[in-house]
Amino acid sequence: MSETLENLTDLPEGGPRSAASGDLLSHVLAQIRLTGDRVESRPVAPGERLDLDAGAGHVLVVIAGALILEGDGESLAVGAGDLLFLPRGLGTGRLVAAEGADVVACRFWFDPYTLRSMIALLPKQICIRREEGAGWLDGLVHFLLVETTDAEPGAALMISRIIDLAVIRTLRTWVHLGRTSGWLAGLADPRIARALKVMHERPLQRWSVEALSDVAGMSRSSFCERFNALVGRSPLRYQNEWRLNLARDMLATGDARVGEIGLRVGYESEAAFSRAYKALFGHSPREATGRAAGARPES
Repeated sequence: MSETLENLTDLPEGGPRSAASGDLLSHVLAQIRLTGDRVESRPVAPGERLDLDAGAGHVLVVIAGALILEGDGESLAVGAGDLLFLPRGLGTGRLVAAEGADVVACRFWFDPYTLRSMIALLPKQICIRREEGAGWLDGLVHFLLVETTDAEPGAALMISRIIDLAVIRTLRTWVHLGRTSGWLAGLADPRIARALKVMHERPLQRWSVEALSDVAGMSRSSFCERFNALVGRSPLRYQNEWRLNLARDMLATGDARVGEIGLRVGYESEAAFSRAYKALFGHSPREATGRAAGARPES
């Protein structure tokens, strides 16, 4: 994993630095936006099924006892101190307490405009064992338990931020453990990671498939095939979605006009930018500007 981790953390000399930490993983994970709204502690009796809200994502931490996740003819035991991440909920699976369990359950929803390839290709579940999350899982559990009984002002914001931290930390650990799938596997693949890295560091450069395959050190056909398989998008489609997500952030600040932002992210006309933006997000960039203005307090 040494080469993989290097690709996720090193910047070339003189390269721009992310506001968060400057590494590729931070660039990508920063595009995952979610809203967490509930943290609760639940006792589950022996043999009892743990029901979760359909359509919502969940982070579960087993405090005591054990849960069994059943589905698709397989079962997964989640013991005391383990974390279970369910990005799309249980689906057709079921969670049952083996001999009774105490569980902290967090509920959240992904922003529908988060890079869709990321969410669609996340695994059904990720389990982080207590020993794998050493150094952060115990601390996270402490704060989650505090929030289950906190009724002080600001509690809703704290809950949302802690759940956000739990999701990001889970995905970060999953990448570093090397058991990735979907676009996370793209980050962990040394050659594909090199191509992703230059797209994120120089998003306004007009990258061709040939140039990206050269960066990856692969033939054009092999690069496209592997990129599609791991990331779930063609290289150019991924680049376009990344640019449009950057444009959405620029629109939210309200510091530039729509046409100017379109030019900044590589579109030759405001009309072309507006068409692409609406195709991805379901509304025009001017509507996005209006929503952002409505959300800002009057000076």
